[in-house]
Amino acid sequence: MNSVDPATSLHQTLTATARSFAGDQGIEPSMDVPPKAELGDYSSNAAMLMAKGLGRAPRDIAVELADRLSTELTGTVERIEVAGPGFINLFLCDGWYRTVVQDLVFSETAVVPPSDRPESILVEFVSANPTGPLTAASGRHAAYGDSLARLLREAGHRVTTEYYVNDGGTQIQNFALSIAARMLGNEPPENGYHGDYVNELAQRAKAEGIEPDDLPELSKSSVEWMVSAIRSSLERFGVGMDDFFSERSLYERNLVETGLERLKATGHTEQREGALWLKTTDFGDDKDRVLVRTGGEPTYFGADVAYHADKVGRGYSRLIDVLGADHHGYVSRMAAAIQCMERPVQFEAQLMQMVHLVEGGERTKMSKRAGDIVTLDELLDDIGADATRFFMLQRSHDSTMDLDLDLARSQSSDNPVYYVQYAHARIQSILRKAGRSGPASPDLLPQIPVDPSEKALIAKLLAFPSEVHGAATRRSPHRICAYATQTAAAFHAFYRDCQVIGADGEGVESVRLDLCEATAATIRRSLGLLGISAPEQM
Repeated sequence: MNSVDPATSLHQTLTATARSFAGDQGIEPSMDVPPKAELGDYSSNAAMLMAKGLGRAPRDIAVELADRLSTELTGTVERIEVAGPGFINLFLCDGWYRTVVQDLVFSETAVVPPSDRPESILVEFVSANPTGPLTAASGRHAAYGDSLARLLREAGHRVTTEYYVNDGGTQIQNFALSIAARMLGNEPPENGYHGDYVNELAQRAKAEGIEPDDLPELSKSSVEWMVSAIRSSLERFGVGMDDFFSERSLYERNLVETGLERLKATGHTEQREGALWLKTTDFGDDKDRVLVRTGGEPTYFGADVAYHADKVGRGYSRLIDVLGADHHGYVSRMAAAIQCMERPVQFEAQLMQMVHLVEGGERTKMSKRAGDIVTLDELLDDIGADATRFFMLQRSHDSTMDLDLDLARSQSSDNPVYYVQYAHARIQSILRKAGRSGPASPDLLPQIPVDPSEKALIAKLLAFPSEVHGAATRRSPHRICAYATQTAAAFHAFYRDCQVIGADGEGVESVRLDLCEATAATIRRSLGLLGISAPEQM
């Protein structure tokens, strides 16, 4: 088994040969799949990158470079053609494709090389107030943050996930007052919470012997109950948080005062009219921000800065916050605040747009205060965790999306998650029916021709490492949804065009079963990055 995937190995040979030809230019030639099959299996711009440094026409360079590559890639390429202004098009041997598939079978999928610059990353996501159950909207945050963390780990980074529990402030007081009112048979206050879950919490508080006028205990217990329920909902959704960080602990552990003192030591704070300000304008913010009010009470921003100071103090090299779209103005001030700290780190915020549930062509509204909500658990009861995650992830997180419940419930090829999972289940059925004991004999590989549909599928499997790194770098799990769908489509086309079980020719059935096995593993791993199961049968 190769430690580098075959496509990367081929690219490395291309790069090394081009650099040797070009001298000390340090070029980074591309190796892309051309838009048309007649242009080859891979195409490179190497000659055009070298032209300026060598002072020669790129097409002339391409002709000479093609000669060298033909020698370096003997047994790998069938032929090399020069096209257009100097593109080098590689046409690979059928034997290379067959060997590649066996490599994929032995390693299960194409090897994902670790990032050249691995980082220690903290991803904070969901962090919904513990004043009610997680809504379906929170599910988009959960699916995105969890899949992003999976992708970053797959790409070689060290990742910790965290949920910030907002268990302080006026919203918790209003939450406790709402439960107390229900315990007494009254309506919650106007700015309180009105959902049915408040009645359930009121009944639980009574059963626990908590008095409605004991607001501190009611606040503490109700938050604990809600956090426990949130944990259960996330676990049911396939999201396992590494840590739950309590806002209250910032005060109990004196982290707010410690964090603010550390900021003062950097010289970026200032006392004005009795309040403590952070000079975020030093780092591009449109105005300075108040950390501590005149009366000595930290602002919400002050507490949040202290929380991020604690994150920085834990040694991470990058902080990623997954936030709602309404936090747009928050990003620049927090980025500036982090630059004010004694050890600035990389900070980024991924802003999530809204998700709307659509049924019968109409949108369903969600509001945690009003009780007119669709909870994440209700959504999971309806369409299941797999469909929920795929539909939440298939659109870029920075665009608003409609989740079509009718489509998500359907068991047809129009349902994208069903389409991908069915491809995996279909392959498993083929492998069970074949009942073979091992991969094809290596001696037969060079002798068995490769059908165009096979080539298209193998090329898609070889793209897995670059898709993972692309999705991780761009913070875009939706790219893996698209890749999984494309891979499933390539498999269905292959299975339509190529007989597998009972195929004519010595070893043909066996090599095609190898391809089926490698495809199943790639689909399975892709779905795993999305937190979605790959069923054996459907």
